[in-house]
Amino acid sequence: MQEKDFTKMKRRGVCLIIAAPSGTGKSTLCKSLLSNHAELQLSISATTRQPRPGEVDGRDYYFYTKEDFKNLIQNEGLIEWAQVYENYYGSPRAPIEKALSEGRDILMDLDWQGFRQMKALFPKDVVGLFLLPPSLKALEERLRNRSSDSDDVIQSRMKKAESEISHWNEFDFLIVNDDLQVAEKAVETVLKSSRYAINRFQEEISC
Repeated sequence: MQEKDFTKMKRRGVCLIIAAPSGTGKSTLCKSLLSNHAELQLSISATTRQPRPGEVDGRDYYFYTKEDFKNLIQNEGLIEWAQVYENYYGSPRAPIEKALSEGRDILMDLDWQGFRQMKALFPKDVVGLFLLPPSLKALEERLRNRSSDSDDVIQSRMKKAESEISHWNEFDFLIVNDDLQVAEKAVETVLKSSRYAINRFQEEISC
């Protein structure tokens, strides 16, 4: 019988999707995860919004006109896309498919709509994590403390947050970001455990 070297088994990459209402600390947790896991790569999204100061095309986002973005949709160049307020956001297909097939892990920052689309396309590769604030009251306080938005804008964000939170049970994991360090460890646990799920491995094992 030919000896099988199990250390050389190939695995597919994990596509970890983190979704959360604005102000929950998602960006902070994503940055922490990327800084602690050099092998994890952030999926770069495409958008039709204007670049903010300091943002670079191809590093922070792929910036498109609305016409070019709609062409990408028609040509199936995006894995998922959604309209958020007046702009479009989406994930280019080719880089994600290539990374997963080569066993490289991807981190994606999406809303529940994007997660649902990705899960339908890659049911064995996508792992969804929903991040909650300690409470809606705490979320509103964070939104008021971090910006100078008007009451109308903040109330609009809160209504959107409540709508997003209603989809929490579509995800695979749920973490409440009450303590940042605890939440960071929890997110890392999700990533590490997902890497070793049975469906990550592509080879048949016979003895």
